[in-house]
Amino acid sequence: MNRARKITLALAAGSLGLTTACTDPAYLSPDDPDYKTKQGALLGAGLGAAIGAVTAGSGDRGKAAMTGAVVGAAAGVIGGSILDRQERDLRNAVGNDVRITNTGDRLIVTMPQDILFATDSASLRPDLQSDIRAVARNLNAYPNSTVQVLGHTDNVGDAGYNQGLSERRAETVALLLVNSGVKAARVRSIGRGESQPVASNLTSQGRQQNRRVEIVILPNAA
Repeated sequence: MNRARKITLALAAGSLGLTTACTDPAYLSPDDPDYKTKQGALLGAGLGAAIGAVTAGSGDRGKAAMTGAVVGAAAGVIGGSILDRQERDLRNAVGNDVRITNTGDRLIVTMPQDILFATDSASLRPDLQSDIRAVARNLNAYPNSTVQVLGHTDNVGDAGYNQGLSERRAETVALLLVNSGVKAARVRSIGRGESQPVASNLTSQGRQQNRRVEIVILPNAA
């Protein structure tokens, strides 16, 4: 029995009694080399078990939950493995200023706006477009996903202006992805303005972290 199948069956079985605990990221050790694969399996198993139990008749719920857990875990293993490969390829393609987060069900590529745009500008600096083009090549190599481009600002200045600026910057990055070959139907740009800070706006360092563009890669359901 191969490694992925062992993970699938073990976690699917465990999900029936420990669905809540298993889907908690704290349940797994981040040092585990199969962390993301197991996390995907657990999420899939929990969802599959729940769907199976709800849709089955009262007498068949246990069996349906187990079947749903196994199917969901298998899908999670596959999805987690693909995300791991995509993450690895991305890290090899982009610069050190780009942060990549793999949550187990999506990839979040974070780029500081300060290295992409001049102050108050929505025009990408020509010398810093290579990372976005590298992301586009990666998206074309892994086409089974949709993409959200999210623009964020700090809270300096008028909130309405910041909202508009975040929208224009997100649109600019999304357009470059499309111009680099990513299908337009896959890409959506969204401006968040100053509404979703990741750090305190009371310090210059925190404000710098809040000025960012996130490219969120969401795998399509199988």
